[in-house]
Amino acid sequence: MSRLLETIASSEDVRGLTLAQLEQLAGELREAIITTTARTGGHIGASLGAVEIILALHTVYRTPRDKVVFDIGHQAYAHKLLTGRREQFGSIRQLDGLSGFLKRRESPYDVWEAGHASTSLSAALGMAVARDMRQETHQVAALIGDGALTAGMAWEALNHIGHLKTRMVVVVNDNSMSIAANVGAFSRYLTGLRSAPGYTRLKQDIEALLEAVPVLGAPLIRTAEKVKDLARHAVVPGNVFEELGFKYFGPVRGHDLGDLIPVLAHAREFEGPVVVHVITQKGKGYRPAEERPMQFHGPGPFEVDSGRFIKKAGPPSYSQVFSETLVELAEKREDIVAVTAAMPDGTKLELFGDRFPGRLYDVGIAEQHAVTFAAGLAAAGMRPVFAVYSTFLQRGYDQLVHDVCHQQLPVLFGIDRAGLVGSDGATHQGVFDLAFLRPIPNLEIAMGKDERELRNLVTAALERPGAVAIRYPRGQGRGLDLSGPPDPIEWGRGEWIHQGRDLTLVALGPMTYTALAARTELEQLGYRVGVVNARFVKPLDTALLAEVAASSGALMTLEEHVVAGGFGAAVLEWASQEGVSLPIRTEGLPDEFIDHGPVPHFLEHYGLTADAIVRKAKSWLGPVKRRA
Repeated sequence: MSRLLETIASSEDVRGLTLAQLEQLAGELREAIITTTARTGGHIGASLGAVEIILALHTVYRTPRDKVVFDIGHQAYAHKLLTGRREQFGSIRQLDGLSGFLKRRESPYDVWEAGHASTSLSAALGMAVARDMRQETHQVAALIGDGALTAGMAWEALNHIGHLKTRMVVVVNDNSMSIAANVGAFSRYLTGLRSAPGYTRLKQDIEALLEAVPVLGAPLIRTAEKVKDLARHAVVPGNVFEELGFKYFGPVRGHDLGDLIPVLAHAREFEGPVVVHVITQKGKGYRPAEERPMQFHGPGPFEVDSGRFIKKAGPPSYSQVFSETLVELAEKREDIVAVTAAMPDGTKLELFGDRFPGRLYDVGIAEQHAVTFAAGLAAAGMRPVFAVYSTFLQRGYDQLVHDVCHQQLPVLFGIDRAGLVGSDGATHQGVFDLAFLRPIPNLEIAMGKDERELRNLVTAALERPGAVAIRYPRGQGRGLDLSGPPDPIEWGRGEWIHQGRDLTLVALGPMTYTALAARTELEQLGYRVGVVNARFVKPLDTALLAEVAASSGALMTLEEHVVAGGFGAAVLEWASQEGVSLPIRTEGLPDEFIDHGPVPHFLEHYGLTADAIVRKAKSWLGPVKRRA
């Protein structure tokens, strides 16, 4: 049998295939996704589960003229393979290669970029309304997962779509998963719809029967509507989508193209909004991903035959240290509770949940709710800890300002993935949090130089009277000994590791070790260089900074964060307010979105390695003899 995938140059080629050929192509797409992600890592589970949906969408819709909006790009690997990027697919998530998400500049088929869930419905509605205002005729469809429907933004959009009665199709990919298993009342509601597969067929049979009866006037019409309503409530008590003004089709078997294509084709002909409820399996077609969907959400490289992950041995991750520290503290304090927004595995809070299952709350993809929920817990005397990726905390900003900090409530924010994150790229880089957190009153911000200081800071933070944000990076720690109780730490005080007359490097977080390496080389060149581990961004250790200013010829700040509004900016603000005339230079990341690629590459590219700091310091300070 000849391979079909090599013949597909665009979605137009898909629309000419028979059902049997589409089913063959589905298998070839899965093979390509599995073999590529085994080498590169990537979001395999979601992409395998969406293969038939994507094939059906490109069969039914005339993309890219018709607009298909993906809620999360990491389910769209089959979409990339079908839309002119097959030959580049092996470069996915690699430096200068294809993005692991959708990119508008990458292809005209990528009409919307999304690294965070629950944006597709709002975006698709905007596109559909613009189409109608411009009197255009193309179709608009949105593909959203059941996990994304736990977010309030999705329901805001559903409410608006139902109000406007805009012509568009919403495909709900229901696999009972986001990254972890879905939680909440709506997940149970969808389960109820899945358990009533006769609903759609019964309603369609009644509609067909009524259409065959001659119209005898308004009484019969009213009777017909009552019969349909009775059929709906007899099988499913109140379909929420229909109550919001949508036509509902489902549940449809999402891996059966013979079912899926006709339903989508029928749905696209309606003048108003339609929901197509599709049942799929995350990781479909690859047994290890089917059996371990959480672990295969976005793994690194793995062995295809066994499904065994290829991991380098090494120390525990910062996320693991954070969670294990919480477990240790919670053994002695019953008021400590943990909160996650559908990320118990990614944040390693599953370790806390394993030990204290009644004290871990997974709120689903609902960061806004998570922040205010934590505020309510704190207001009632608990000590909540919300562990969240830096990029996702952005979604709960208003709640952090008003509900936590304005009320001076003691919530601890564990800001995971602070700094560069690598292959997930621009939407996931944790390089903006200091800039949006620093202006908020009643919030303290800290970052340790290594996993030992992380442990010490978490312990100290849970004794603070108000809100605290502790940043820590992605990846493994340095392998330090963590046995024994946490060391006491003086809150708000940095660590002056070395003193130096020519230059002092004031670093935040693991950049302290970069500063130490740069100091070693600069000292060998004759410069006398000091190093300070800042630890605290807010409050700044201004007493220590004043001592540095009095004893050093220049000061350079180092941070893995954008320079605008970051740690270095805080130091400059202090110097300006105090009238400090010391030369100060801030080193960090530029005012731009940083794409996917290895973290070491970007540290070198943006001059944040030890060698780069040495070069900059030599150029800035001039020859050693000028400093003698």
